[in-house]
Amino acid sequence: MVELSHAANTVPERQPEVWEKVPPRNRNFTGRDDMLVKLRQGISTVTAVVPQPQALQGWGGVGKTHLAIEYAHRYRSHYDLVWWIPSDQRVLVPSALAAMAPHLGLPPASATGVEEAAEAVRRTLQSGVPYRRWLLIFDNAEEPGQVQEFIPRGPGHVLITSRNPKWEDHFETLQVDVFTREESVAFLKKRLRREVPDDDASRLAEQLGDLPLALEQAGALQYETGMSVDEYLEQLDEQASRLLGANRAPGYPLSMTAAWKVSVSLLEDRLPEAITLLRCCAFFGPEPIPRDVFRRGNKAVVPRLGKILSDPILLATALSELRRFALARIEPATRTIQVHRLIQALLRDDLPEEDQAEIRHEVHVLLAGSAPNDPDESARWRRFEELVAHVTPSGLEECADPTVRQFALNVTRYLYISGNYQSARAFLESFAKRWTEVSGARHPDVLVAHKHLGNVLRGLGQYSAAYETDHRTLDAMREVFGPGHDETLLTTNGYGASLRARGDFIAARRLDEESRAAHAASRGADHPSTLRVLNNLALDYALTSDYTQARRLHQETYLEMSDAVGGIGRSILLLSWNGLARAVRLCGDYTEACDLGEEAYAYGVQELTLDHHATLLTAKDLSIAKRRSGEVAEALDLARDTHTRLQRLFGDEHPDTMAAAINLSNALRTVGDLDEAFATADRTVALYPRVFGEEHPYSLACGGNLAILHRLRGDVATARRLNERAVKGLVAKVGQEHHYPLTCAVSLQADLAAMGEAARACALGRETLARLRALFGENHFLSLACAGNLVLDLRAAGERREAEILHEDTMRRYERPLEAGHPDALLASEGRRIDCDFDPPPI
Repeated sequence: MVELSHAANTVPERQPEVWEKVPPRNRNFTGRDDMLVKLRQGISTVTAVVPQPQALQGWGGVGKTHLAIEYAHRYRSHYDLVWWIPSDQRVLVPSALAAMAPHLGLPPASATGVEEAAEAVRRTLQSGVPYRRWLLIFDNAEEPGQVQEFIPRGPGHVLITSRNPKWEDHFETLQVDVFTREESVAFLKKRLRREVPDDDASRLAEQLGDLPLALEQAGALQYETGMSVDEYLEQLDEQASRLLGANRAPGYPLSMTAAWKVSVSLLEDRLPEAITLLRCCAFFGPEPIPRDVFRRGNKAVVPRLGKILSDPILLATALSELRRFALARIEPATRTIQVHRLIQALLRDDLPEEDQAEIRHEVHVLLAGSAPNDPDESARWRRFEELVAHVTPSGLEECADPTVRQFALNVTRYLYISGNYQSARAFLESFAKRWTEVSGARHPDVLVAHKHLGNVLRGLGQYSAAYETDHRTLDAMREVFGPGHDETLLTTNGYGASLRARGDFIAARRLDEESRAAHAASRGADHPSTLRVLNNLALDYALTSDYTQARRLHQETYLEMSDAVGGIGRSILLLSWNGLARAVRLCGDYTEACDLGEEAYAYGVQELTLDHHATLLTAKDLSIAKRRSGEVAEALDLARDTHTRLQRLFGDEHPDTMAAAINLSNALRTVGDLDEAFATADRTVALYPRVFGEEHPYSLACGGNLAILHRLRGDVATARRLNERAVKGLVAKVGQEHHYPLTCAVSLQADLAAMGEAARACALGRETLARLRALFGENHFLSLACAGNLVLDLRAAGERREAEILHEDTMRRYERPLEAGHPDALLASEGRRIDCDFDPPPI
């Protein structure tokens, strides 16, 4: 056991470095010191591996949350970091964790996405760097399956509050019961703030079952009204008799139900509008309700609340009364209103079903009316974040009102754009299922939900599921909306991305060409949506090996986006800028690619942050350009740093982390570190079939990189086998006249030469060179590399005259690159073989 370093009631002098969103302690908290000591000992118990998480479990209203709050405040000096995580819905947990990222030296969620930031936080806490002494409190974690994946198992402490006894199967559990009679009496005396005989306090506690929440209600009412204990007990008996006779509020403690009824009845006589407002709050979630919901929603058509919303003085008075009677917690600092989940349940159950439906609908309208219209605008994400907690508890998916459904879709768009993919997916699947049941599978709202779902699935890297969703949705939208409708066009863009992810590059290009024409006709050539399609089309041309056209389109897109007045964010502009730099590199202009890439990278660091996804993609492409141009030391440093950052943010199996690992392997091979290069490539190439599929062009072409390393390490037979498979598969997938199979053919030619099959190497070299020159021209870097290698094979085969003619021609074309110190030109001049590798571009 860990010894306590100070007495239980000591106020610590030292504060944690990070103290976030822990609710204020209850000034009437009393007793339970023994339980706090047990909790401190239990949560600090060191097992053979890590400290053991501790769960506070008990009935609603027994004070689990207040006990956790008191623990956090009382023992805060023991921690460097304390974090409060609302956990009754899964959607709340990753956002709360992700908000910790900047305090741990990690990129914020705005740079990486919520799910990625939350996972980075979990891993960092487990590592114990920069903090070993941390406390996380997962409050109201009702379902272990929704929370366990987020719980770090490291040197710090985890505290869970829950009504669910299933936590006993997972962690150590401390049962929280009602107050002892002594604790009840002490609490009531403190709450009433006047002298009360112990016998009177004990009688009141007896009638309330020593339930802390009921005692709080009773104490607040008596304090505010001056009611005596006897008067209150008389009211309590009357309410209890009514409740027992009507069989009201089943499943709740009678003491709590009766105490709540007393407070509501008296306040309803005093200010009925306050109870109207309270009943409305009962249909929000139990998390804090933004005060501005009632300000921004004052134009909404809500008959029951209309009088209150139109009168800000009456609204303020009603809130003040709810606070005085302890029916709601009003936090001026955060401008929020919070009603205990048990009181919410009692309020809902006390209403006829018809009234429940009417109030629930008014809450839906209020939520929709108070939300921003543009979820893509990051400056408004905070307002969306405050509303997300109320989507599921309010039953939003049941509402068929068009404005409410649009709000629901905007919430999912916000979650997707902010990187909270799992929560966005859960919402969309739930909405689509319910709306299909209510409105039919081809209803416009259902189709738009599936459009968003396709985007989310691609964000999760589930390309096959995204393709099926996009394909099905696009077909339906063309029939329901028509081919030129805005939603159809947006879904077309998503489907094009899914085609690229599947490796269907030609089909994606055709689709995006049609989409560009339709966007231009519908919205204009310089509309932000049209420019995004143009950028996609430039990606398509690069993936189909038309680098000249890709360069032209990327340049056009970049210039138009730079001049755009609105609708183009910094990250979109940077991706276009980097696309241009990449296309310039693929055309063979390495120096210009480095210049462009340096400018784009500096822009990303300054305008977005070093760890922003778009900045890291730019860094990866800049590393490749530097490697190609001969700046191998800088290229390797940048490759290693970029891979480390992407790995930390997204994990090993994210497509961009994998591409960065391939670049790192290529850079290591270039500087001669074959062992690390091989280990990195071997590990990464094995991931490609899992993420993209066995026959995807990237899976096959990356196998060619591994083949180069096998050959350089002396295993030529394995290299040949890998290259033969790559060439065959790539020809079948993208055709013979494509960069990827021709690159692998150059490597296969080297394998044949290494195995002494000079004649076959020459034959393959001649064929490959002819195709490369026809595709890219005689001065392209691939054409020259193939020619330089063919010279070596012709000499080995005894074809001296052909070899010298080709050598002369090749070195003449390498004259300027040789002066610039380009690695390929130097290798060719020294009579050494050039290895042609592959770097997967973003899709």
